[in-house]
Amino acid sequence: MALLYILPLLLHLICPITTVSSVGINYGTLGNNLPSPKTVAQLLQSTLIDKVKIYDSNPQILQAFSNSGIDLIVAVENNHVANISSTKSAAQDWFSARIAPFIPATSIVAIAVGNEYLATDDDSLDPNNLIQAMQNLHEVLLTRGLDRKIKISTPHSMAVLATSFPPSASTFATTLMPTMTSIVTFLADTGSPFMVNAYPYFAYRDNPTTVPLEYALLGNSTGVHDPSGYVYTNMLDAQIDAIRSAIASLGFGNRSIHITVSESGWPSKGEPDETAASPDNAKTYNTRLITKAQSNKGTPMKPNDKIDIFVFALFNENKKEGGASERNFGLFNGDGSKVYDVDLSCEFCSGTKMEFGFGPGSKMVQRGPSVWCVAKPHADERVVQGVLDFCCGAGGVDCREVYENGGCFMPNKVHAHASYAMNAYYQMHGRNYWNCDFKGSGLVTFSDPSYGTCRYSQQ
Repeated sequence: MALLYILPLLLHLICPITTVSSVGINYGTLGNNLPSPKTVAQLLQSTLIDKVKIYDSNPQILQAFSNSGIDLIVAVENNHVANISSTKSAAQDWFSARIAPFIPATSIVAIAVGNEYLATDDDSLDPNNLIQAMQNLHEVLLTRGLDRKIKISTPHSMAVLATSFPPSASTFATTLMPTMTSIVTFLADTGSPFMVNAYPYFAYRDNPTTVPLEYALLGNSTGVHDPSGYVYTNMLDAQIDAIRSAIASLGFGNRSIHITVSESGWPSKGEPDETAASPDNAKTYNTRLITKAQSNKGTPMKPNDKIDIFVFALFNENKKEGGASERNFGLFNGDGSKVYDVDLSCEFCSGTKMEFGFGPGSKMVQRGPSVWCVAKPHADERVVQGVLDFCCGAGGVDCREVYENGGCFMPNKVHAHASYAMNAYYQMHGRNYWNCDFKGSGLVTFSDPSYGTCRYSQQ
């Protein structure tokens, strides 16, 4: 029995906390030469990517990522916002048709309502519809008990700011103040992140004589000084803190609002005058961006507040509108070949560094060693029952196997049923050590707890 209690420590040594990092990626599909969603989902499991953001609610993608251990952010397209804002029943219908069929097997953690909705040139997009749609969807989550699992937000471009420099003096554009106040209030009340699409590339492209290239590429060690005393060694930190200041200017300085960089990247090719759009610069930027995402560090204003970052993008999308650079932000070409070499290998996932790619000869490996999560044999039965109720409750895992006539119903014991549910939850959420804690009642084991007709999942 003593060995069982050493296993969590052994797992900790194999997968130390310092290597458990969050790196997200944007998965766009505006191309006619892209791999299937199932191929994408399978191969991403062998990388350090543990979050994927998509731009719709494509059912093929949602199905492909089921039981993958990868969290998804799905989106309401801009042209659907008005309908969802119209009535709560319209929001309910959208959720029932687009999201509900895929949970909990697919780990959906957020819904992005629109994309840069307030910065588009489409006059038909009413800003009032945006906040109403967000509120309606949140009401749907509340009625289903999913509001803690799934958050509602909306990604903004930096254009929502009146000015972004100096960061400490930044405010939202005057015309957007009422809307931004409503949105930030909603985010604060619901514990949802403020999403911003931040691109130092565009700032450099439009101002090459005033913005140092190395500063835009996240590597200017000399630093740029803010009048308030903050020193910025890269432009992305300055952009994030500009958003912080704008939020604080609305009176939210004392309320904790998490900032997520929902998009950031660098193109490998552009129009003839986009001289900085090159494979070398794209490799430099995205390598540093991934390192930053894994660093668990914040920004000069909030050095201890880790920033979630989603790299843009997984693929070059040959059907995107706009200039050449818009179609060349991908790490991979549509045929699966690398545009340039950025290391997405994951020592935590496989125990060894694995070559990753979508092309011929690519390999898929499991996330981490073969491990399962079960209830401690002597854990308090009341605690274990509470864990069972949590895992099988709204927003939890599929527990049909522990119901009567299910393959894991016998033995009809709380610890046995809870072990099955705890393992399903642990596997679905990526086998992070904290997902097998369950108030101290969970135990990681390297021995497959399956028996008879009862099969424990192992992603």
